[in-house]
Amino acid sequence: MQKILVIDDDESLRETIGVMLERENFVPILAADGKTGFEKALSLKPNLLLVDLRLPGMTGVEVCKQLRADKIQTPIIVLSAIGEEVDKVLLLEIGADDYLVKPFGTRELLARIRAVLRRTASDTQKVISFAEVQVDVERRSITQRGVDVKLTPAEYNLLLFFLHNADRALTRDVILNSVWGYESYPNTRTVDAHVVRLRQKLEPDPSLPRHFLTVHGVGYRFLP
Repeated sequence: MQKILVIDDDESLRETIGVMLERENFVPILAADGKTGFEKALSLKPNLLLVDLRLPGMTGVEVCKQLRADKIQTPIIVLSAIGEEVDKVLLLEIGADDYLVKPFGTRELLARIRAVLRRTASDTQKVISFAEVQVDVERRSITQRGVDVKLTPAEYNLLLFFLHNADRALTRDVILNSVWGYESYPNTRTVDAHVVRLRQKLEPDPSLPRHFLTVHGVGYRFLP
């Protein structure tokens, strides 16, 4: 499961984000000040950081700058207060990938988190393989035993989500929110239909799936 480090001195907000992340199958790591957060970023190696700019002691700006100076490329989303001047030059200077202005909705925060994770994951791993299937993330192409496999955009996005969340039990709602987004609301049968098509195109025997497995009462699990 992906780990997200939340560095914010607002205890209520920090705990609220932590509960939300747990509910969405992330592992939250919480820190109340910049120094503690910086140390956890180095030792626990989270997949993403949420960093408040105004922190006691070591500020959020200093945390970001120091991580980048130490060659830590973990993606960072900056959290800033209303009226706080956050421009693209500052974001580039401190190495942040995105920012959100408080107060923000949980749906917007989750959408930003997933977008940054998708973007950075595709940057770091260009070709992902399982069984006899190779997925070239950069070219958005799939081959099986050297033969091109044609997927629709939705099928490809679902496959990529499975690849980045291997061996996790994923509910249909989590899949819907992550692959189709919060702006569209297909029903959960949409997930079922697309999983069937992935099985037909990528499983050695679609009637006895070995990779795209049904988790009864939950949703699906992808096993490489």
